[in-house]
Amino acid sequence: MSNSEIRPFHIDIPQADLDDLRDRLARTRWPDELPGVGWSYGAPVSYVKELAEYWRTGYDWREHEAALNRFPQFTTEIDGQNIHFLHVRSPEPDALPLILTHGWPGSVAEFMKILGPLADPRAHGGDPADAFHVVAPSLPGFGFSGPTRETGWNLRRVALAWAELMSRLGYERYGAQGGDTGSLVSPELGRVAPDNVVGVHVNGGLGFPTFDPAETEGLTEAERARYGLYTDQDGAGYAMIQSTRPQTLAFGLHDSPAGQLGWIVEKFKEWTDPAHELPEDAVDRDQMLTDVSIYWLTGTAGSSARLYKEGATDWGQPVEPSKIPHGVAVFPGDAGIRRLAERQHHVVHWSEFDRGGHFAAMEVPDLLVDDVRAFFRLVRGG
Repeated sequence: MSNSEIRPFHIDIPQADLDDLRDRLARTRWPDELPGVGWSYGAPVSYVKELAEYWRTGYDWREHEAALNRFPQFTTEIDGQNIHFLHVRSPEPDALPLILTHGWPGSVAEFMKILGPLADPRAHGGDPADAFHVVAPSLPGFGFSGPTRETGWNLRRVALAWAELMSRLGYERYGAQGGDTGSLVSPELGRVAPDNVVGVHVNGGLGFPTFDPAETEGLTEAERARYGLYTDQDGAGYAMIQSTRPQTLAFGLHDSPAGQLGWIVEKFKEWTDPAHELPEDAVDRDQMLTDVSIYWLTGTAGSSARLYKEGATDWGQPVEPSKIPHGVAVFPGDAGIRRLAERQHHVVHWSEFDRGGHFAAMEVPDLLVDDVRAFFRLVRGG
């Protein structure tokens, strides 16, 4: 068997693993909590306990496993690592290939509401000229692409693997889109494969501040608020841990589904549209639990966290200027500032929205799809 072979893949979690999950949830040893502190100390016990009970008794993994399996899936080995990906080909012959990259604590389950509209706009009330052949890989070490087996899987190595994946699929000219970690991997893909990538669209932001006082001169009030997000240490604790001691963290998350649930759901609370009080007010509760379930059922809490350790020296560092066209969609709570983005990226499209949040593909799939389509109309014929 050739290492470059592309093999069909079908998710089929053993029933014993689902039974074990329910058993562990039923036997959770819950911690105490302080009265009246809300989310300020982290995820509240009362909230996680209620969600865990629904995960145990109400959520149906098999239903969502079947929904994921309706999208064609494959695996292939790249650079010694198993890579899992969805590959949704458009019925439109002139569709543009597009590779979508998720982040942490995301997964390919994030994209379930946008895959159809992107690949087949005609069937979703859109213009068939906006169609994409969509490739959505699981990041190395995440979900069905995990765990990683060696050190060194930083952003550039992921981007090189994506370039090889697209080449292996026969796509010589394609676009890239991503949020969270994907908003770093996608521009990097443009740098490692500049002759292949026609454009890069990200949701969130591009570029990091230098924290030179002059840098904030002339910023709007909204931009000043976003600038402050770069120095928000209160919300960065998870990243500090994952970028320094991911293995120690893994013992708790890998052994306790309630621990894994609390660790991920807190980020859904903090990063979704701030207009909503609870995560499930912003995203579909079952879709969120499908995401959490993928981490639990594949045992990849530790290997996904390692991406932060591998990339710790890259975060916030200057990058090689890119001449490839970039588009940016900024949602509430995102740190996108056009001036910073344009420092090292050729930005030709910039959108700001008043609803949605960090998990745009789950929160406001309509807005994200429309913005992706609008950006790529600018570069399809280039």
